[in-house]
Amino acid sequence: MDSKIKDVARAAGVSPTSVSRVLNNSPHVSEKLEKKVRQAIEQLNYTPSMIAKNLKRNKTNLIGVIIADVTSGYQASVLSGIEEECASNGYHLLVSNIKENTRKVLDYLYVFQEMRVDGIVLMHGKMTEEIRNFIKRTNIPIVAHADVGFDLPAVIIDNFQAAYDAVEYLIRRGHRRIAMLAGDMRDISEGQRRYDGYAAACERYGLTADESLVRCGDYKLDTGYRLAEELLADRGGAFTALFAASDDMAVGAINCFHDRGLRVPDDISVIGIDGGPLSDIVRPRLTAIHQPVDRITRAITDLLFERIGQGKDSRQDDQSGSILYIPHRLVEKESCKDC
Repeated sequence: MDSKIKDVARAAGVSPTSVSRVLNNSPHVSEKLEKKVRQAIEQLNYTPSMIAKNLKRNKTNLIGVIIADVTSGYQASVLSGIEEECASNGYHLLVSNIKENTRKVLDYLYVFQEMRVDGIVLMHGKMTEEIRNFIKRTNIPIVAHADVGFDLPAVIIDNFQAAYDAVEYLIRRGHRRIAMLAGDMRDISEGQRRYDGYAAACERYGLTADESLVRCGDYKLDTGYRLAEELLADRGGAFTALFAASDDMAVGAINCFHDRGLRVPDDISVIGIDGGPLSDIVRPRLTAIHQPVDRITRAITDLLFERIGQGKDSRQDDQSGSILYIPHRLVEKESCKDC
């Protein structure tokens, strides 16, 4: 029994069990007993340890979130949505920002395990053998916002199809030389699949996916600016349209084109993926594949709470689950025109 509870019990002249009943709002407590215990608590300035209390009932009401980069406009929106959904269900978040550093992931997973979180949301698609082994061994329910390449419940848009739809849209508007600012190819969920969608659309319409028109980055605005500079510097890589694997990179590219005296969309059409607030802030407003953040975060948390409710015994050695694809849509604004 907590030594501080024993102090309260001694001051109130009751048993430690009686103090616990009062602290847990047991219905089997008389008004007289509760008054004595509350007076002793006030006298000793005692604050019950919520961690100890939760551990005793094998529940902490903590959710661990591993996010690739909290400075990403899209990921920040998803994180905010997860926090709102968790808070409305009585859960609190422990957020780990790995800044695209996969080596940190395993460390944070072990920290979450030691803190006995009730569940984990994994918001990146870069896997190592050590991370896979941890996920396969743990009985903590995990839901990914990425396709990690093995059996783990996941909620995402179809990144291949989203990229395909974006490039097909440009092709149907007459563009034949389409550049791409791709993500990190080690990220199979977004980086690789969005590139594959770009290449497949080019092939479907008889275009060559010219590698001189592709640059890989990390989804950030400043990276988009730098990579757009590289594309413009490559004299053999003239292009009339640009597909960026994130809104942030698309806006970075638009800024670069503006600084080089190029007009969007008159000189170069630009399309992105995310369709968040940034797409309305930039000028011209960005045409983009829209990811419905509200639906995505609700699906992630619903799935996680469902798995938490199943209990640890049923979760042992079972992290299997299919991918839930949330429909995306192309939202036309002002950054694209016919070639």
